[in-house]
Amino acid sequence: MEKTPLAAGAVEAAAPAPETPDRPRRIGGPTRSGVLSLFGAAASGLCVAVLLFGELAPFSGPLGFFVTAYVAFLLVYAVLTGLEEDGQAVRDRVMTVVLWTAAALLFTALALVVGFTAWRGREALPHGNFLTQDMQAAGPLDPLTNGGIAHAMLGTLIMITIALAITVPLGLACAVYLNQIPGRFSRFVRTIVEAMTALPSIVAGLMVYAVWILGLGMQKSGLAAGFAISVMMLPIVIRAADVVLRLVPGNLTEAAEALGAPRWRTVWHVVLPTARSGLATAVILGTARGIGETSPVLLTAGFTAALNANPTNGPMISLPLAVFNFVRSPEPTMIARGFGAAAVLMALVLVLFAIARIIGGRGPGHQSKRQARRAARASRRDLERFVEINAARGAGNCATSHEAPAPDDEPNTATEGDRH
Repeated sequence: MEKTPLAAGAVEAAAPAPETPDRPRRIGGPTRSGVLSLFGAAASGLCVAVLLFGELAPFSGPLGFFVTAYVAFLLVYAVLTGLEEDGQAVRDRVMTVVLWTAAALLFTALALVVGFTAWRGREALPHGNFLTQDMQAAGPLDPLTNGGIAHAMLGTLIMITIALAITVPLGLACAVYLNQIPGRFSRFVRTIVEAMTALPSIVAGLMVYAVWILGLGMQKSGLAAGFAISVMMLPIVIRAADVVLRLVPGNLTEAAEALGAPRWRTVWHVVLPTARSGLATAVILGTARGIGETSPVLLTAGFTAALNANPTNGPMISLPLAVFNFVRSPEPTMIARGFGAAAVLMALVLVLFAIARIIGGRGPGHQSKRQARRAARASRRDLERFVEINAARGAGNCATSHEAPAPDDEPNTATEGDRH
């Protein structure tokens, strides 16, 4: 039978269309079209900003110029990416560029702060006496070869040590309480901690000044400054540690409790080791907040130009307070000392950060060499103990089997007696 043109068209329409193979979209990594689109959009954004600020509109100012160029760059980049990709890919590329831009801005700001401080303090840092002498025998007009910041460095270390000795146990204990014992009182404590996070530093200094110095009649000292710094550090450590402890998987604590471990042993051997790196970060955040405080130290520690290693007797100065006093002077040498002290403060924070990361940087399940050797010795001792226990049980079973009478002896004996 011969097919009509209409029937042939119906058959062709009913036939399934050939399937196009799926092409997976490449995620991550630069491509040629992506790089060309990026540089082309950057050039277009710059040209649009030049036209608007130079020819078409009465705009002015460097900030507005860069903002306009960046917005135009994003728009052009979205259009160029949309010529080859779908909407989801366009949003992904644009947000990637925005995030990279934000990261570059933050890194640039950090580099500028560190670089500017180190550059302004380059005159004072090369002198050895700057780190080994105090300012007791040096004045504002003396050259940089006289005087230093040894008293401020020692005062900062003493104050932050006192604050850490108070803050770390209290902060971690409070965070564990908030995480492990929920209830009305824990919600109340969490609210107080969140409110204290925004507490102005001058209020903490005033509180310690009113209670410790005016109320109890104590003198200004490094101990009082340590109390004031701990008040500022405590809510930061509690809040950060609470967030970290919430991230510990619940099945770990459930498994420990299912094995019969009490709550305190579960927290000490499971929860805290699992969140060790995060807890170290929480302590770092609190230390960074406390080590740079000036107003609480000014109210509670006083000011001195001499080296004082006793935190309970006499005034004491810290590096932030020394920087504050140095840069207020109109003398160039004192300003150079202030920027040098600021550079030393940043280096001190970096050293404390490195120490904290070394102590708590290993994740859960990762042991140091010393811990691995200790665990291997404990395993060998356990294996020897198990072998001795099994050997003793085997010897006891053998002795019992030899001493026990045969089950057929009694009937045979009875039968022989009956025979007699």
